[in-house]
Amino acid sequence: MSFDRIRTRLEHIVLYADRIAGYLDGYDFDRYRADVRTVDAVERCIERIAEAVVQIGAEPAAALGLPVPFNDVRSLGNRLRHDYSRIDPHVIYDTARRDIPALRDAAQRALDS
Repeated sequence: MSFDRIRTRLEHIVLYADRIAGYLDGYDFDRYRADVRTVDAVERCIERIAEAVVQIGAEPAAALGLPVPFNDVRSLGNRLRHDYSRIDPHVIYDTARRDIPALRDAAQRALDS
């Protein structure tokens, strides 16, 4: 994959991570879980982030310093697309609060370098 395409995927990671941060601003888990629109929006953004990471690829992602367990990211993206009824909302919320900001920051650092 060309660096321009990788750059576009990194930009997508930052974009969708920022959207998640905005959607969850002021939300604890209970408020998140009760707001179906926010649940849907956060899940969709995580799905897009997962796809961007998969398109970058495991080796380039590691070389760029993206802190992602590649197989877990691919698995979560597939589960959101194909097995969505069995997704644990705690996993999505925790991923959105803990993992996505770190990934966003790493993607931004890669873009800035």
